Amino acid sequence: MKTYSRIIFTAMLAATMLSGCQGAKDQLGLTRSAPDEFAVVKRAPLEMPPEYSLRPPEPGAPRPQEQAMAELARTAVLGADTNAGRAQGKGEAALLINADARYNPDIRQIVNYEATQSVRKNEPVVKKILNIGKDGPPAATVVDPTAEAQRLKSNAEQGKPVTEGKTPTIED
Repeated sequence: MKTYSRIIFTAMLAATMLSGCQGAKDQLGLTRSAPDEFAVVKRAPLEMPPEYSLRPPEPGAPRPQEQAMAELARTAVLGADTNAGRAQGKGEAALLINADARYNPDIRQIVNYEATQSVRKNEPVVKKILNIGKDGPPAATVVDPTAEAQRLKSNAEQGKPVTEGKTPTIED
């Protein structure tokens, strides 16, 4: 009797532990997967052909009454207007004329060029601070403390500003 209850207890414990694992839920089929709403495509309704002497359709060929996916997307976004596929429709042109708007038709190329130029100018802060990858002088120099203290003392005695004179550095 004890072994039977241990088996039941172990099985219940294993089931409880596995129910918390997402991978186990997927493997056991306990999760629900909703269909992808963007992958669902409406199919054109079946129609009776006007003539029955038509040749049979080829397997795998697209239906002639269905539009291409790009055309369906363009129609959904821009509407059924035939002028919407062009760069500018009549309504848009009238709106721009009434608003006295000035625009550059090559703005996309200008923006792309400016974006590539700014990427070249941008460099990581570490490279800017540490001067990595540049042939110029180092970003920082080491000051000789005893010589600097002597320079500051002599400037103070002579009444000169502390900025006068060259700061002594330690050369490697």
